[in-house]
Amino acid sequence: MSFTTTILQWFRENGRVLPWRETRDAYAIWLSEIILQQTRIEQGRPYWERFMRRWPTVNELAAASEDEVLREWQGLGYYSRARNLHTAARQIVAHGGFPQTLEGIKRLKGVGDYTAAAIGSIAFGLPAAVVDGNVYRLLSRHYGITTPVNTTEGKKEFAALAQSLLPAHEASAFNQAMMDFGAVQCTPHSPQCPQCPLAESCVALREGRVEQLPVKRKTLKVQERHLTYVYIRCHGETAIHRRPAGDIWQGLYEPWLSEHVPCGAALLRQNVKHVLTHRVLYADFWLWDVQEKPALPEDYFWIAETDIEQYGVPRLIELLLEELWKQSK
Repeated sequence: MSFTTTILQWFRENGRVLPWRETRDAYAIWLSEIILQQTRIEQGRPYWERFMRRWPTVNELAAASEDEVLREWQGLGYYSRARNLHTAARQIVAHGGFPQTLEGIKRLKGVGDYTAAAIGSIAFGLPAAVVDGNVYRLLSRHYGITTPVNTTEGKKEFAALAQSLLPAHEASAFNQAMMDFGAVQCTPHSPQCPQCPLAESCVALREGRVEQLPVKRKTLKVQERHLTYVYIRCHGETAIHRRPAGDIWQGLYEPWLSEHVPCGAALLRQNVKHVLTHRVLYADFWLWDVQEKPALPEDYFWIAETDIEQYGVPRLIELLLEELWKQSK
C-alpha cells in the first residue's frame, strides 16, 4: 500500500475521538485549532468546552470584551493567541461569516499556513496539507529527510511533500490522520516502531536514525529575566495594573512590579521559576501590609482583594496568589 493509503487506513481504525471532530462548524474547528497551538489536547480540551458553552457562536465571542476573553483563557499561556482570537472573531463578523477560501482564512488575525490548512480542509474540504511538528517528524523519519525543519528550505520541502501526498477528495481525513499518527504512533521519543504499519518503508527505522530525526537547527539562546512582585494589602484592598503592549502578557493584570522591596514587606516565596519561549523568568513574591495606601505609578488602581479573580492574570501571578492564600489560612 502507498503511504497515503496506509495513513488513511490507520486513521479509520485508530483516530482520536474529539468533540471538535464531530462538527463541520468552522467556528468550533477554528477555536480548537487556536487553543491547541502549543497546547496539549488534554490541557486544551476543557478550555474549548468552556469557550463553546460561554460563547457558542462567533458573534457572541466577538461581542465579548477583551478582558472577558483573557480571563477565560487564563492558565493556557501565550496570551497573544487569546487577543488574536478575539480580533479574528470580530473580523469574521465584519466579513459576514467565516471565510471559506484558504486566502480568506489566512487573513484572520493569528492564523498562519498550518491553521488555515487545518480549518479549510476540515470545515470546507479544501485540498491544503497541514504541516506541524507531528507532520515534520513523520515525514522526516519515513523518507529519511535531514533538511532542518526550522529553516526556510526545510519548511518549503516538507510543505511540498505533504501536499504531494494529500488526496484532494479526502483532505480532512488525511490531515487529521497525519496529526494523529505523529501524536500517537510516531511520537518524539520511544515511537511505536514495532507496531507501525509504515515500518517496512521507513528509512529512519531501516538506517537506525529514528531518534535523530527530524533535524532542527539551533535557535536563539534562552534569556533570563528577574522580577520582584509586591502584593500590597490595605484594609482588604490591593493594587494592580494592566500590562501594556510590547511586552509579555499584554492586557493581563499584575500586582506592583517593583525595583525595590519596601521596608516592612514580608517574603512569600523566592526565585520562582517560570519558563516561556526563549525566556526564563525568576520572580520573588513579597507581601506588604500597610495602613495607608502608598503612592504608586498612575496606571495602578485599587480593588477589593475578593475581586481579583475577576481579572485575567498570568500563570506566574496565579502562583503568587496561591502562595498568598496558602499562607493566609
